[in-house]
Amino acid sequence: MSKKNLPIKIIDSHTGGEPTRMVYAGFPELTGQTVADKMQDFRSNYDHLRRGIILEPRGNDVMVGALLCQPSNDKAVTGVIFFNNTGYLGMCGHGTIGVIISLAYQGKIQVGEHWIETPVGMVKAVLDEDHKVSVINVPSYRYQTNIPLTVPDLGLIHGDIAWGGNWFFLVEDHNQKIEHTNVKHLTNVCTNIKKSLQINGITGKDGQEIDHIELFAPSLSGANSKSFVLCPGEAYDRSPCGTGTSAKIACLAADNKLAPGDTWQQESVIGSVFEASYSVDDNSDIIPTIRGTAAVCSESTLIFNENDPFCYGIVVI
Repeated sequence: MSKKNLPIKIIDSHTGGEPTRMVYAGFPELTGQTVADKMQDFRSNYDHLRRGIILEPRGNDVMVGALLCQPSNDKAVTGVIFFNNTGYLGMCGHGTIGVIISLAYQGKIQVGEHWIETPVGMVKAVLDEDHKVSVINVPSYRYQTNIPLTVPDLGLIHGDIAWGGNWFFLVEDHNQKIEHTNVKHLTNVCTNIKKSLQINGITGKDGQEIDHIELFAPSLSGANSKSFVLCPGEAYDRSPCGTGTSAKIACLAADNKLAPGDTWQQESVIGSVFEASYSVDDNSDIIPTIRGTAAVCSESTLIFNENDPFCYGIVVI
């Protein structure tokens, strides 16, 4: 297939300030049985398109892409592969909300329950009459608790390692001010935490990289907590982070600080809020539900012309 003048159809939205770029047409057909298989084909053969879709001049480091693809499970309305400026995500909570709102904008789905297939499993989303979306996430759990870590310019901290669809290191004893005016410093702090985890060989289950760092502090707006989340690629999450909030819910459940069905309000560093709760399934797994909304910002066609020297993004090495 020629790469020249390849048109790709997109819809841009934001969920609590965090952008999602849904790719719904024009992308080469991916091979593989499951969405996880298709993600491997994407990574191996079309990573140049990931860069072109997400990086400048068409995108930015904050944006998360959501490629719609054929699901392997018949009850899924679509498969979705999430990706960002550095690679691929197993699951994305804010991105799922953005996809559901974008599909509703297109008239492809109506109010009610909808399943999507992600690389890490099936996720149910409920679109309500009030334009809010409840995402019933993959099973989430705390892997390890109260892990000591010495971090340059920060000292000794402690954190929990938890899975919410991605791996997180969750920290409360950081003594940092979680405010939008402080994001540059918070980014540096979280980058140092991530480097210290790598240096000390601290990982998620089966050696999987902990690629998200999450700091928590009391909220001054009435929410239960305020957070700063650093995502892969050193971009901070403008939303409260769906998978990060799921990881937090798993930790609260493990500590018996939140009962099934009770609501936890998680505020982001810019003040947007997700409502979260959980149920316990027949396997005693924690199943988080994240509720929020998104707004469609634009719909357009991306043109890839190889005469353009930055056709596949501005890559800084």
